[in-house]
Amino acid sequence: MRPAAAKIVSRDELLPILEAEKKRGKRIVLANGCFDILHVGHVRYLEGARREGDILVVGVNADASVCGLKGPGRPILDEGARAMLVASLRAVDYVVLFNEPNVQVLLEAIRPNVHAKGTDYTEETVPERAISQKLGIRVAIVGDPKDHSTRALLEIIRKAPNV
Repeated sequence: MRPAAAKIVSRDELLPILEAEKKRGKRIVLANGCFDILHVGHVRYLEGARREGDILVVGVNADASVCGLKGPGRPILDEGARAMLVASLRAVDYVVLFNEPNVQVLLEAIRPNVHAKGTDYTEETVPERAISQKLGIRVAIVGDPKDHSTRALLEIIRKAPNV
């Protein structure tokens, strides 16, 4: 198994790797998220995504993107730490940071076979649904029911009595 740091690649590094894998007949899956404070829901989502193909690429929102999506005070962990935590998971083959608010540009660049989204989405509500359809990318809703969230975890931590 490769070290976690070796799984974190730039978009420019990732593209030729995936082209070679596609030529070998491997099915590429793209999952994405902020992953700000990794929790069990993230693990189950990524394991579910991995079952959809042979190579799992995870797009991790860069810090500026997380701040825009989640608001002030986020992310809790910087993009390097979040990428390393995601890369340390056995299910994950590659991690790539992205600055955009969604993965449309990344989908266009890597053209995976499958775009995996968590159960907080339906196939109709996936923000990148139109581009996935246009490119012939299958959308898969994976993971356990959305009863875990970083926002809820942060709220529990904030309410915990000081010990």
